[in-house]
Amino acid sequence: MATPNMALIGALRETAGKLAAGAAYAWGHHGSCNCGNLLQTVTSLSKEEILRYAHTAAGEWTELAEEYCGVTNAPVSLLLAKLQQLGLTPTDIHHLEYLDSKDVLQQLPGGFRWLKRNVREHVVLYFNTFAAMLEQQLQQQQQVPFRYERAAAAAAGPVYA
Repeated sequence: MATPNMALIGALRETAGKLAAGAAYAWGHHGSCNCGNLLQTVTSLSKEEILRYAHTAAGEWTELAEEYCGVTNAPVSLLLAKLQQLGLTPTDIHHLEYLDSKDVLQQLPGGFRWLKRNVREHVVLYFNTFAAMLEQQLQQQQQVPFRYERAAAAAAGPVYA
């Protein structure tokens, strides 16, 4: 599962916002599909540059992520490294491309349902839901225990009978 962090949460939300506002989207295009749009957000690369880099290897993002080797530094490896630095695993990359993580789908407003990977509105919904889920996990990890009774007593000072 993805590592919850503010950079990933922000990138998912920003990408969803761009897609909702009409950014170029084509599921079959490496540079403007689900992962391609996320990469546009987190790099300074255009959809054309991402496409060119992605074509240095064969397959879809899901296959590229599974075959990724961080040692080669081939252009597509650099793109996948960026997604992994963001906190995504190869499995997460697959789920982003196909919109099929049951953990995310169970959190959808209105309850679980299958989404279509090539429908812009579904991508926006999935990315926003994934971001909200990661944000909730991050908040739970960073929760600071607060013992009100002890803190209140200390603030009040000594009690004299």
